[in-house]
Amino acid sequence: MFNGIIKNIGFVKRILLKKNNCDIEIVTKMKFSKKEIGSSISCSGTCLTLESFKKDTIKFYISKETINKTNFKYLKNGSMINLEKSMKYGDRISGHFVQGHIDTTAHVKNIEIVGKSWLVTFDLQKMFKKFLISKGSIAINGVSLTISKITKIGFQISVIPKTLELTNLFLIKKKDVVNIEFDVMGKYIKSFL
Repeated sequence: MFNGIIKNIGFVKRILLKKNNCDIEIVTKMKFSKKEIGSSISCSGTCLTLESFKKDTIKFYISKETINKTNFKYLKNGSMINLEKSMKYGDRISGHFVQGHIDTTAHVKNIEIVGKSWLVTFDLQKMFKKFLISKGSIAINGVSLTISKITKIGFQISVIPKTLELTNLFLIKKKDVVNIEFDVMGKYIKSFL
């Protein structure tokens, strides 16, 4: 479980492709201990298990399912990754509950700069619109954000300067693909109803 408040980033160092999966190495200033091997790390919103680390490089295994469900299929050496360690009991929750289970991806339709903030509009498959709530929570590349508006083709968010400064969202451009996780509470309520 994460809270979507990103304070660390990393850069893809190497992608080791296999037949139906891959290993990925990420360079980061984030510190790890041996006891954290096997723990969950949010990598641009995707919950991955830390397999190993050496100095400034961390390594993860990525399954075929994860590759198919996320924007990881577009990663290349040098790609920036948002990183977040899982929460500890008693931690402050500044964002919302984020599981790291990507529901789908979305394309950036438009970016409008308003003052120091960005208004970003996303295309979303129609089948997922039922999970959108105006002023509700959503995680984009693992970043906890608020839906500012629901549109005919998807939704819009407002990204403040501090979020742009600390995450890989400042790199997105029109037609880019981002990882989407809808609010877990909303998904459960929708399922029960």
